[in-house]
Amino acid sequence: MKWMLTLCLMLLAPMGWAADSKVANGKAEKYEGIEITVNVNTASAEEIATLLKGIGEKKAKDIVEYRDEHGPFKTAADLSKVKGIGEATVKKNEARILL
Repeated sequence: MKWMLTLCLMLLAPMGWAADSKVANGKAEKYEGIEITVNVNTASAEEIATLLKGIGEKKAKDIVEYRDEHGPFKTAADLSKVKGIGEATVKKNEARILL
């Protein structure tokens, strides 16, 4: 069921249909009352950049490249192994990160 919600958010967010969202720099910041999650082991760079706070397109591509080279992430904290991703970024996204 969560995957359906995530899919709907990914389709609607770029179109700007989420009336209750706050948008900063063209990225969805918050959807009131909706849980946003992303599986960092299967998501595309675009999905990661859109759904994780503080992760732009470049860092999202770095996450995907790291995953392709080293295999799936075992813990959310493993994201900090990607150059440029710090513990603070992982911490503010803990509730959003699925494995």
